[in-house]
Amino acid sequence: MVSHKAYSTLLQFESLNTFDSLLHFSTTIDGGVSTGNYTSFNLGMYSGDDLQDVTENRSRLALMLSIPSENLLFPYQTHGDSICIIDKEFTSKSKDEQLQLLNGVDALITNQIGVCIGVGTADCVPILIFDPKNKVFAVIHAGWRGTVAKLGPKVVEIMQTKFNSDPSDLQVGIAPSISPDYFEVGDEVVDQFAHAGFLIDDIGYYNFETSKFHIDLWFANELLLSQAGVRFDNIEVAGLCTYYHSDQFFSARRQGIQSGRMITGGVLIR
Repeated sequence: MVSHKAYSTLLQFESLNTFDSLLHFSTTIDGGVSTGNYTSFNLGMYSGDDLQDVTENRSRLALMLSIPSENLLFPYQTHGDSICIIDKEFTSKSKDEQLQLLNGVDALITNQIGVCIGVGTADCVPILIFDPKNKVFAVIHAGWRGTVAKLGPKVVEIMQTKFNSDPSDLQVGIAPSISPDYFEVGDEVVDQFAHAGFLIDDIGYYNFETSKFHIDLWFANELLLSQAGVRFDNIEVAGLCTYYHSDQFFSARRQGIQSGRMITGGVLIR
């Protein structure tokens, strides 16, 4: 990933940067007003931070993106597989109606210009999917539960059926999140991956020193998306671990559940 050309607090994928119709980003911990575990650019409303600080941080993000704050659309995520489509019908609704539709959602898809969609993370895997031909953009919150639920392929299927996207045209960015070296899981999680059809040896390894299994969520999602028709060479993985890089990212596993949240998302601009 590279720094945003105007704001060093935002990171971008080199592959997605080649498209003028999309402004995408992943935030870091820098650039905001929050304090303590939330220092400083916490954008998550539901993690215990002072709401005035989060509101100010979101206003700063909107300013960076040159859009009104009300055009930031971030769902209340529940580690499920619900998907919300941000279309003309959605944007015509009241703010209260929009908030209801965004409740319990872990992926968003839009074809609307000037609307920023994004997901909040602090170790889970954020995924960006862009269809440059039909100008359709999606964001996914894929923790281990979302990965097991195969949320990525479900988003691709909707992009195909509703927006006529060809999976082979899709460009994907897998943003900073916890790396396999730090994502230790118990047997019950391994069992859920196996039950979902993953070959465990393909997506992780057993650490004999700690007696723990490690899952590679980055590669697991690459496999899922490739099975859905996305070309492997169209998938860019940031390879940045949120747990390890404490100077750049929030990490719920490192800091505890009351930590900040980064946003990974984007805006269609033409």
